[in-house]
Amino acid sequence: MATGRTHRPATRSRGIPEATVARLPLYLRALTALSERSVPTVSSEELAAAAGVNSAKLRKDFSYLGSYGTRGVGYDVEYLVYQISRELGLTQDWPVVIVGIGNLGAALANYGGFASRGFRVAALIDADPAMAGKPVAGIPVQHTDELEKIITDNGVSIGVIATPAGAAQQVCDRLVAAGVTSILNFAPTVLTVPDGVDVRKVDLSIELQILAFHEQRKAGEEAAALDGAVPAPAGRDDSRAERTGGTADRTGRTGGTGRTDQGPDGDVPAVMPA
Repeated sequence: MATGRTHRPATRSRGIPEATVARLPLYLRALTALSERSVPTVSSEELAAAAGVNSAKLRKDFSYLGSYGTRGVGYDVEYLVYQISRELGLTQDWPVVIVGIGNLGAALANYGGFASRGFRVAALIDADPAMAGKPVAGIPVQHTDELEKIITDNGVSIGVIATPAGAAQQVCDRLVAAGVTSILNFAPTVLTVPDGVDVRKVDLSIELQILAFHEQRKAGEEAAALDGAVPAPAGRDDSRAERTGGTADRTGRTGGTGRTDQGPDGDVPAVMPA
């Protein structure tokens, strides 16, 4: 079986946009689910809905693969699974090393989705001497002193960093120096890499903060909607004055015979004078 070191995806040379590449795994996941249910064909609308994109974007993305479907029939599910898998490089064997076998690293090692998607965990590496030889997911942990030899012996080109932030850059530098050209970074820090090395960052705390932003905005919008939910009585220009027993201005001051500061059209100005 081919290894990751000798075969690399051809997406860039074929001019497939990065945004399209980022959506290909979504299509593949949806298509794999259809394949497992023995669905032979799927329309662009059905597949787009399953992948969470619009159908026009899906058809455009598939045009880069040279796949246009059949009018009235749709796309052949099995062929698309093969086509996208080949484009993503998933028809090959990709040996991966995971560096940092704490709680997160151990969880990644136990993740069963790697093998089914063409990724083989070749080694688990940790700096703690007490971890050396300890099996995690059936794989004995090796010390970081062996990192370069492990990468060379296994032809590794993809590394996963799950170390604390303070150790991540040093680990990254060693991985790159040993020949790793793609890194998946779970450490909460930004890595500096030379040209030709790809880094994908996964930061769960940032994703949660973005969700918190959206929750706060939704709460603000709901509060604003409630504040404006009581309409003024139709046809009554003096409704505010009647509610307060006098005349109200925009600042909320009232008086039995007070006046309002009015604009040129007789309305209360949007901004009251100090």
